[in-house]
Amino acid sequence: MPQAFRFYETGAPEVLRWEDVEVGEPGPAEVRIRHEAVGLNFADTYFRTGVYPGPLPAGMGVEAAGVIESVGSDVTGFASGDRVTYTGSPLGAYSTERVMPAEHLIALPDDIAFDTAAAMTMRGLTAAYLLRRIYPLQAGDTVLLHAAAGGVGLIFTQWAKLLGLTVIGTVSTDAKAEVARAHGCDHTIVYTRENVPERVRELTGGAGVKVVYDSIGKTTFRSSLDSLARRGLLVCFGTASGPIPPIDAMQLAIKGSVFVTRPALADYVADPAERAELANELFSHVGAGRIRVAINQRYALADAVAAHRDLEKGISVGSSVLTV
Repeated sequence: MPQAFRFYETGAPEVLRWEDVEVGEPGPAEVRIRHEAVGLNFADTYFRTGVYPGPLPAGMGVEAAGVIESVGSDVTGFASGDRVTYTGSPLGAYSTERVMPAEHLIALPDDIAFDTAAAMTMRGLTAAYLLRRIYPLQAGDTVLLHAAAGGVGLIFTQWAKLLGLTVIGTVSTDAKAEVARAHGCDHTIVYTRENVPERVRELTGGAGVKVVYDSIGKTTFRSSLDSLARRGLLVCFGTASGPIPPIDAMQLAIKGSVFVTRPALADYVADPAERAELANELFSHVGAGRIRVAINQRYALADAVAAHRDLEKGISVGSSVLTV
């Protein structure tokens, strides 16, 4: 019988319940999909804890890859047996099978494995829009990336090198610094013992960086602003340590007429044509081996509670997947 995780209240990982479920047949614009691998993302914890509020009870997870079992009467472009991946609402990816809207699906090339797809669809599309949509980066530009040894970080850095960028990455340990450098990071800063803005200024001849990509949030916001060059851009695309504090507009002027944006992946993949363009560029790099996807943590889907505990301890390196 199909199984899935659901939660009936927000809280610690233990609120997740592994249950037998009835899946049913797809509606006119839906598909029924059998999952082969499920993505594990830090954003999943936001839904579980209530940082991202929503109606309860609810499923868990927004990313998975698998095979279409049946399609609704109005679905075009997909058929039973197709390999697909997806990221985005509605929740429910932590499941062996599910029915979901066909509009969220992305065709998966044969040369990309299901576990690779589940490990990179959200992270890869995030790296794609950060590098290809947010700011007109030019070869030779220097950027600062927080959490450089994370799942997004390792994909981002490899892609940035393909674009000719210099990447300064922050990490928590020397071991993570080694991983980040192995994936192309030019300079690493171990933030647990080094002053990030000071090191950034040293590495840039006092100028600062054109763009800071910050997925940490509350604890890094000030240092990120202090690392920017005049008229630089701070991209706050995550809140792993909590929401960013209120912004004092005058401080943006004092720090060099800098800019701040808080983008969301959903707004960069909402248009099917743009999503396909970003996904095709991502898949071409991965398929050709120009970007390697590091799956360093694997868990059985039924062990998602333990996976969430590890995720929140910050011990993960690269991407994690739940295998079905």
